Amino acid sequence: MHPETYLALHHARTAELQAQAEAHRLAAEAKPSHELRTRLGWTLVEVGLRLAAAPNGPKPAVA
Repeated sequence: MHPETYLALHHARTAELQAQAEAHRLAAEAKPSHELRTRLGWTLVEVGLRLAAAPNGPKPAVA
């Protein structure tokens, strides 16, 4: 292989790896936080438990 060809392939591969690293960094920054999802989930669980434990809740309609 000619040195110029090897050097050109090396530069192309280097640029490709740098682009992949930049894309991975941007994707990692844009990943949504699981903290909000977790808080919302536990809040819904708490609301559900309060509704289930309410003694004076609405009575189901009997047909």
